[in-house]
Amino acid sequence: MTKENKAILEMLCCAALWSIAGIFIKLIPWNAFAVASMRSLVAGTVIAVYMAMRRYRFVLSRRALLAGLLEGGVYLCFVCANKLTTAANAIVLQFTSPVFIVLYSALFFGEKIKKSDLTVVLFTLAGIALFFFDQLQGGYILGNCVAILAGMIMAGMFMAIGSLKGEERFSAVLIGQIFAFLAGLPFCLGGRLSLTPTAVLSILVLGVFQLGISYILYAKSADYCPPLACCLLGALEPLLNPVWVFLFNGERPGIFALVGAVIVVGAITVWCIYKAKAEETTHA
Repeated sequence: MTKENKAILEMLCCAALWSIAGIFIKLIPWNAFAVASMRSLVAGTVIAVYMAMRRYRFVLSRRALLAGLLEGGVYLCFVCANKLTTAANAIVLQFTSPVFIVLYSALFFGEKIKKSDLTVVLFTLAGIALFFFDQLQGGYILGNCVAILAGMIMAGMFMAIGSLKGEERFSAVLIGQIFAFLAGLPFCLGGRLSLTPTAVLSILVLGVFQLGISYILYAKSADYCPPLACCLLGALEPLLNPVWVFLFNGERPGIFALVGAVIVVGAITVWCIYKAKAEETTHA
């Protein structure tokens, strides 16, 4: 397996772990900031242990701090969106992030928008919208706006973390956990948290698997997977979310969902093959 293929597999596993967020967040009867704080406390511990095992130093550079703050902002916005609107709305609207990556690249870095990148972004967004066509609800305006904000910040996070390497990148991931933990801590101290077995187990699952291990995989994959590719491969998250809903709640996806899945997976696959061939031609 090539390093590039391994990175794609790691990113797909990462997205699969991200996809369990909606179900477990809904099971926790806490304030959104309290959920984000405790989730990041557990995830930060997992990442810190991994860094210690790999003997990675903690690097507090400006670039790592910026990437970490963006990452923490994604955590907070996503949990808030899940509390304020439907899980489907939160995930779909957050995954407007590929559009913002293309826009940021053009606006701030003067990069020309390639037709292939723009095409796959449009197909991906169209597929996701179609996938949730029969279950995407109006939701609440505030929650929907927060979810879009999460997509905007997520695009910046992919770009910022993608520019880092090794210890600096893992330090940024840890900084993101610390920021989210501290931002939500007052909401944990200011009110009584219902420490039911379901709530505690849900926080542990979210912290260890959905956020801790997933971001370790993401940090590893970013070496050989560019920001837009990571973002598009992350689209597996909104595709898998209804699968978990079906398994746990018995909700069956409709025909629009199945067609949307084919469009998204097909668009990403074709785009990855095209990019790989283009790079081979460039280096030849």
